[in-house]
Amino acid sequence: MAETFLFDIAERVLEKLVHLSVDEVRLAFNVKTDLKKLEDTMISIKAVLLDAERQQHQNEKLRLCMWKLRDIFYDAEDLIDDFKCETLCKQDAINHLNTNSSKVRFLASCCTCLPLSFSLRMAHKIKAINRRLGELATEWNSFDLRQCSDNRHVFRRETISFVDSSDVIGRDEDKEKIINMLRKPCKDRNVPVIPIVGLGGLGKTTLAQLVYNDDRVITLFPLKIWICVSEEFDLSRLLKLIIQSVNEKVKCDDLPLNALQAHLTSLLKDKKFLLVLDDVWNENQAKWVQLRNLLRSKDGLSQNKIIVTTRSLKVASIMSSIPPYEPKGLSLENCLTLFTKWAFNDGDERHYPNLIRIGQDIVKKCKGVPLAVRTLGSLLFQKTDESDWIYIRESEIWRLEQDENDILPVLKLSYNHLPSHLQRSLAFLSLYEKDEIYYSDKVIRLWMANGLLEHPKQNQEWEDVGKRYLNELLLRCLIQKERDFGLYFTFKMHDLVHDLVLDVSQKECKTVNSKTKTVDENVRHLLLCDEKSVEVLRVLEKLEKVQTVIVQTSSLRSKIFDKSLINLCVSNFKYLRALALRSPLRALPNSIGTLKHLRDLDLANCMGIQKLPSSFYKLRSLQSLNLAGSGLKQLPDSVQRLIELRHLVITVEAKHLKEIRAGCWTYLQYLELHACMELECLPEGMQYLKSLRTLVLIFCHKLVSLPRSLKCLTKLEHLQIVSCHQMNLKMEPQEEEDKDLQLSLKTLSLVNLPALTDLPRWLLQGSSSTLQQLQIMFCENLSVLPAWLLNLTSLHELEIVGCRNLSALPEGIDRLTNLRELTIDGCPQLSKRYREMGVKIGTKLLTSKTLSLSIRIEECGKILISYKSGAGLWLEIFDV
Repeated sequence: MAETFLFDIAERVLEKLVHLSVDEVRLAFNVKTDLKKLEDTMISIKAVLLDAERQQHQNEKLRLCMWKLRDIFYDAEDLIDDFKCETLCKQDAINHLNTNSSKVRFLASCCTCLPLSFSLRMAHKIKAINRRLGELATEWNSFDLRQCSDNRHVFRRETISFVDSSDVIGRDEDKEKIINMLRKPCKDRNVPVIPIVGLGGLGKTTLAQLVYNDDRVITLFPLKIWICVSEEFDLSRLLKLIIQSVNEKVKCDDLPLNALQAHLTSLLKDKKFLLVLDDVWNENQAKWVQLRNLLRSKDGLSQNKIIVTTRSLKVASIMSSIPPYEPKGLSLENCLTLFTKWAFNDGDERHYPNLIRIGQDIVKKCKGVPLAVRTLGSLLFQKTDESDWIYIRESEIWRLEQDENDILPVLKLSYNHLPSHLQRSLAFLSLYEKDEIYYSDKVIRLWMANGLLEHPKQNQEWEDVGKRYLNELLLRCLIQKERDFGLYFTFKMHDLVHDLVLDVSQKECKTVNSKTKTVDENVRHLLLCDEKSVEVLRVLEKLEKVQTVIVQTSSLRSKIFDKSLINLCVSNFKYLRALALRSPLRALPNSIGTLKHLRDLDLANCMGIQKLPSSFYKLRSLQSLNLAGSGLKQLPDSVQRLIELRHLVITVEAKHLKEIRAGCWTYLQYLELHACMELECLPEGMQYLKSLRTLVLIFCHKLVSLPRSLKCLTKLEHLQIVSCHQMNLKMEPQEEEDKDLQLSLKTLSLVNLPALTDLPRWLLQGSSSTLQQLQIMFCENLSVLPAWLLNLTSLHELEIVGCRNLSALPEGIDRLTNLRELTIDGCPQLSKRYREMGVKIGTKLLTSKTLSLSIRIEECGKILISYKSGAGLWLEIFDV
């Protein structure tokens, strides 16, 4: 069912009201009272929204009222953003006219005057919003909603310990691995916890049941206890459940905590037990520690074990120091066997080979999740009409009617348990197609552009908030990391989770293609798949409230379509926040300057664009601009007037970039020069980029060195230089000036730099206490690593790949006491030297620290040495 996301929208709008700047408030000089009324009304509505969200599914009138409120809140957000846009316009005018000329100074001072027309227009809009809220007030108050806390409990059926093993398919290997873990001796007084972690419906409970009922486990643990924890991790409740499981005759409903503790201690004394805590959601470590301490062995090492099933890696890390066991999805063969068991009576499938062929396609939709297989099999039980099977095969799972114990309702428990801000952010990911690779940095920028992120706390940036959101979704197994690239990572979403977010985001996000007949007029985010561009554009013409347009890359794209699309965006979508248009577009229309709310513009690989329109400077709200692969001759001055820019990627054909002026790009976090083939040097004025955290230089073949002004970028954390063939980094600083230089680099990547013969001492020495990751790849003329490399006391990862002439590591490598990962690959001289010395290196490093460490030396794809340690102990040693 489509969600309104009303609570989170209200929170974000109220945040914006609270954070209105002094200049923005000044613009609202004659509407302060109305703004305060709007804020007070929204606060009172938000106070009962959680109750409304819980009741809406049983009250259609309430639900319809919430949809009306959503539209009003969105209009309020647009209105508040109008104040921001007007303030940026004034700030830009002041910056642009700020010269020593007294006449220009006079013009600049005039720019600070309040435009009466704007204030009157805003006054009218705010009064209109307050009037609409007032008209809804009577209906809203009639629902008698109550304030409640944002404690999102999960309610689900009780699970039991029994399972018929003949009903379980494809989990024998998993069962054996868990049983082997149970057999391992313990080296602690705490009861070892084995976490089983995975997506809802993956079969974690079933796996725990299989283990629990295995004869070997029954012999190993004379006392077994099964507790379904589910919605609330309450100590008193759990103690009562454990006590009654051990001895059901004990009456403990009214006993205080001390008495429960005494009963538990008595019942478990001298008993060797296995405790299964099924379906745990608790992320409060203190609550777990309370229970753990009561289960701790009182004399010597514990012989007892605990198995925990959970959907959260965070829960697993709180409850156990053992790496979680993460069962994989079932094979296609096992899925088909399970599907057949649920779709047919025993043996009947032999009579319907045609249905089995369709069933093979149906189980592919389940991507190995047993509960999804069971759900679809059950829907087809005793149905032998081929049309019924084709209907299931062709339908999206989220559109099929399901019972509460079927796959989507079970997955929805994970969604319901998310805080409101994560619910909305996760739903936004439905804007991508199934099986698509997500890029973390792009997702965060789109979230930012659409105002989905909470306001950063002190010393945080918006990008940090986005990273926290993604980490939360990873920990809850709702997305899965594919590959880490350092500056960003890629991730995927299971098809069933994608089905879930499609369901909840129906009125927020929409994929439009030639088959799309209509789109809800209040949809905000669009993915365009343009097999037949005319039909796509016809659907869009009726929309006005769109905030995001992403055009899917396609070989069928036409210049006519792209021009028509961007003209439509300009004319219809006045509050557009994000536009991704990777295309053969030759030029942007001058009217693009009217998109004053646009925050993210992605024109990557628009090779036909050789210049930007004169109105481009009016896109003052732009936070992210991607011009990689463009045909720009030079970066115009108008781009420096984009004072909100945080992320800039550019490709230009010029030999020199224009000087960066003081006061420009003061918020810029990320700068990438991409394939600037003729560029001979970085622009003057780099020292003004005081907020810059990441600098990336890729395929700038004529770039030789870095400017001295780079040393002024004390917030720079990440520097990546890739395939800059003439880059030698030989910028020797003046000793007097730079002996106390304190940079803040955390990662440095030097890749495919054939002119590099030595590492940049000025850069690394300045970051000696902060650098954590150093990557040196395919630097063929680098022959030695300097001794001062050992001064990098915070270094965690050192990766050396494809440096064929590098012959030795610095003596005393064991002084890098924080080193956790050392990788050497494709360095024949290093490999030859350290193949014999590998054990010695590992021993030195291990004895100098207690942290875990891995060492890997490869040559031509063959592992020569691979060591892995943990807590100062060898876990794995082999030499191939």
